[in-house]
Amino acid sequence: MKRWLIAISGTCLLFSGCTKAEKKERQPATAIETPQKEPENETGQQQVLSPLTGLPAKQDANHRVVGVMINNHPAARPQSGLQKADVVYEVLAEGDITRFLALYQSEFPEKVGPVRSARDYYIELSKGFDALYICHGWSPEAKSMLEAGGTDYLNGLFYDGTLFKRASFRKAPHNSYITFANIEKGAKEKGYSLEETVEALPFFKNEAQSEPAEQVDISYSKRSYAHVQYQYISDKKGYIRYSGGEQTIDYDTHDPILVQNVFIVAAVHTIADEYGRRDIDLTSGGDGYLFQNGTVKRVEWKNVNGRLLPYDHGVPVGFTPGKTWINVVPSLDMVQYR
Repeated sequence: MKRWLIAISGTCLLFSGCTKAEKKERQPATAIETPQKEPENETGQQQVLSPLTGLPAKQDANHRVVGVMINNHPAARPQSGLQKADVVYEVLAEGDITRFLALYQSEFPEKVGPVRSARDYYIELSKGFDALYICHGWSPEAKSMLEAGGTDYLNGLFYDGTLFKRASFRKAPHNSYITFANIEKGAKEKGYSLEETVEALPFFKNEAQSEPAEQVDISYSKRSYAHVQYQYISDKKGYIRYSGGEQTIDYDTHDPILVQNVFIVAAVHTIADEYGRRDIDLTSGGDGYLFQNGTVKRVEWKNVNGRLLPYDHGVPVGFTPGKTWINVVPSLDMVQYR
């Protein structure tokens, strides 16, 4: 994927606080030139930016992305390590339970989990970052994809009790954890490289008008545990997150999830088998919302080399530097904001 060299200017007409508002024609965005030089630090030297956050790198900016499947069943909450992820995809698995694909590059927690099983569409999303893919178990489709090659992975089915450890305070399948030291150990044993030049996400200022929206609600079903909420905290310049009315925090440190971008995309979901597994169309593009700085923009999304990215009339829309959570939903009718 080519490096982003364009930014966006113009006007984007946005909806009211309900997703069922009448659609209106938006004004096309205009591309403007983006500075090619990275910002300078206090010593006058150019800073190295982390490719998935757009923030000054705290460590090696060429560390390979690591993608971990993280359980979001109510029995698996609160999770460990989510607050360190640069990008998190939240997508439905079976029923009304979502699962996370957490992508780590700029920083790594000591441990992460509970780790859960693979699905084919999570693997495709991971491949968009050429991530080392970490899971514990797999569906038949995911098994075929991983065994066919093309994706480096570590599966807890083959390392249960060695690289992956079972926590005593939870019951299986909600108790599998892995440390990043063991991820590095497993990668070395398998001959996987952990050094790579990672293509950056688009980070630049959006000049298009936006509508105030400091609270976002996503209802994956009528059950309370399947409700997601983001609230913008202005003095923290980010969104805190809730699942089922409980704030999403780290199990070990109690640090809250704080993200700068909430990107919601609508994709066609179909039931694929008798177990309720899904096929999700993550290639055709569609409508979405982008929440930043306490505002919302109505956008389109496109799949660009495996990454889901926001656009306005064909022009890329920039993320705010920081962390990004991407919620995939069957319909924008599930989303409310105010």
